[in-house]
Parts: sequence; C-alpha cells; structure tokens
Amino acid sequence: MALMIVLPFLFLRKEGLSKCGRCKQAFYCNVECQKEDWPMHKLECSPMVVFGENWNPSETVRLTARILAKQKNHPETTPSETLLAVKDFESRKSFRDRPRRYLAPQLMWTRSELRIPWPKEKFSKSLNQTVFLINLLKVKNERNNFYLFFLSPRFSPQVNCNGFTIEDEELSHLGSAIFPDVALMNHSCCPNVIVTYKGTLAEVRAVQEISPGEEVFTSYIDLLYPTEDRNDRLRDSYFFTCECQECTTKHKDKAKVKIRKLSDPPKAEAICDMVRYARNVIEEFRRAKHYKSPSELLEICELSQEKMSSVFEDSNVYMLHMMYQAMGVCLYMQDWEGALRYGQKIIKPYSKHYPLYSLNVASMWLKLGRLYMGLENKAAGEKALRKAVEIMEVAHGKDHPYISEIKQEIESH
Repeated sequence: MALMIVLPFLFLRKEGLSKCGRCKQAFYCNVECQKEDWPMHKLECSPMVVFGENWNPSETVRLTARILAKQKNHPETTPSETLLAVKDFESRKSFRDRPRRYLAPQLMWTRSELRIPWPKEKFSKSLNQTVFLINLLKVKNERNNFYLFFLSPRFSPQVNCNGFTIEDEELSHLGSAIFPDVALMNHSCCPNVIVTYKGTLAEVRAVQEISPGEEVFTSYIDLLYPTEDRNDRLRDSYFFTCECQECTTKHKDKAKVKIRKLSDPPKAEAICDMVRYARNVIEEFRRAKHYKSPSELLEICELSQEKMSSVFEDSNVYMLHMMYQAMGVCLYMQDWEGALRYGQKIIKPYSKHYPLYSLNVASMWLKLGRLYMGLENKAAGEKALRKAVEIMEVAHGKDHPYISEIKQEIESH
C-alpha cells in the first residue's frame, strides 16, 4: 500500500505544479494525475474548504484519513501488506485494557512491547483534528462517530511512527506514504539497508554485506548528529532508545562535536553552553522558517555560525546544520555562488560523518554538481555528479530513472 498526499500517483518533482481549484491544498503534476486521485481527494476536499486556509491538517492526519477511507471503501489487503497489515499497526489489546486518559502508541515489531503514555497536548490536538476525519468519511452513525473519534488519535501516531517521507534525488520533500511490510524493519544508526522509491514502489537495498539470518536494519532518522541528539529524536518520535553499536560506543561523537583548537582551550562548561545554544538556535530556525523572510533567515544562519565558531570547528555537526540551512536559503534566493560556497564547506565533513552510501552525501554531491554546471565549471560539475551517481547506483539501483537523468545531464554539458 502506498497512500500518498502530494503527487499521489507519480511522486515526481516538477516546476509549476497545479493545485486543486477548491481547497488549494492538493498539488498535481498534470490533469491525468489529478483525475486519477479525484475519487480519494473528493472525500477530503469539501471538509478542507469548510475549515478554510487558517486550518491546515497535518500530512499525518491527511494520510490517516486516506487510510481510514480506503479501509472503509476497500477493506481488502494490498500487495505491500503480505507480512503486516495496516490494521496491525493498532494494539492487539482492547480499548478496555487501556487507561482512558492516554492512548499508548505501540510498535508491533519492536523486540519488546512498548507502552509509552501519549502527552496530553498531543492527544488534545489530534482529537481536534478528528473532526476533519469525521467530515471526510461522512460518518453519520453515532456509534461509528464515537469509534472514529476514539480511534483516530490512536491511529494517527501509528501512521506517524510507521509512515515514510518520500523525497526526490536532492532530498526535497514530495509526500508521505505507508508501506506496511517495509515498516517491519527495525532501526539502527549503522543501517545495513537503505529504502528508496521508484514511483509508488518502495525498494530496499543492502549497503553492507548481510549474512543469512542476520537482522536487516534501516535508519528512521538523520544520522548526522551525535548519539544524545539522535536518541532524543528517536524517543520523541518513535518512543525508544537505540542500543546499536554506534550508540553504545559513541566513537563518532568526538568528531561530530569537534572543538576548535585554541591557545586557550574552552572549558567544559563553555562547550556545554555552546551545545545548548546550538540546539536552541536549530529549533529557533525551524520555527522562524514559517514567518521570517529569506534575508532574515540567512542572518540567523550567519550570526549563529559566527558565535559557534568561537568554540566549534567548521566540521562540527551544529555548524554544518546551520551551513546547510544557509545553503538552502541561498538556493531559494538564487544566490548560486553563496550556495556553492556553503556546499563546498559541507561536503567533506558530510562524507566523514554519514555512513557509506548515504543519500545525504549523494544529494550534496548532486547539488554541488548542478551548481558547478550552472556556473560554467564543467570539470568540477561532472566530477561532483559522478560522485553522486556512484552512491546512488548502490542506494537506488543502476536502473533507477534518477541515474539516467543525471547521466544525461553530464552528457548534455
């Protein structure tokens, strides 16, 4: 099952997308794609119009709604539910066995059963968005209304935990989907497989030798950051702490949080203070993207880098995070030289910090290659694009359309 929100049938990246004329919140690459999605989108379109532009359901809620709508209208299982059905994302215990104050998300495939109370504020927010689901499914029966009202706050986190973010070759967001069988894989910070996408198909490829009987691991999160940060993200989003070799040894942490060599080395307290500042500014920037202008965002990036550079090396992951954000702003502002300067600083430490065959490293080589080509540096551009292809042929497969497109870019220049 691949249930998608944006570009629901092709998952293509394309300029000038067309949007639904009524709700203004569904985007399509062409008329055929829009027509094919209409049987599903018509269920959500009217409720979204009623709520208006000031209330935009999250992607998780929209995906949950589509899953519930599909189960209601087409209860049969799909080819991607061979090992795990969507309904099995739910707990096998009855509602009566649970405290009514909390609904506990459960990951069905973890080694031990996990029961973590869901925070009240998230519970309330999801209950509020349940109105959207009830309107979408046009549930009239009071008993069914109560069931959906009770189910959706519980089902939304299941979808959130088990869903996949679909991205293009530059890791730009395209949409969300669920692939139940693929979701069976556990997490590791040193994964031996990578999940990529070809249209609506999820493909799993090995990036390490895997012996018979050895467990297959993927990564649920961005692996750039040190152990403490990664596990904070895992606990917040997936309700567990990773105990993989990388998290146990923490052997990359020192390089990831590298301190600048100074004649008067910073004290431990100063380093801790700067780490706290870095985490705060990353969160501040995440919020600021919703209301500040590009020039204001770039200023946040530059000021934070200037402050952090008094303690951190340029290869420090917190520095790299703000460099990456600055690069994105430069690309948005079409400041190609500025974006290239940041990319040149990023690529070498990225290659060191990320695992082998990382899509993050491939996408950075790809961006650099296209920037070089656009700035008439063909030799550097071709070299960078070929670096991207080397990684992507393993992660995506040699027959993936992305590979053909990049090779055509090289040949056309």
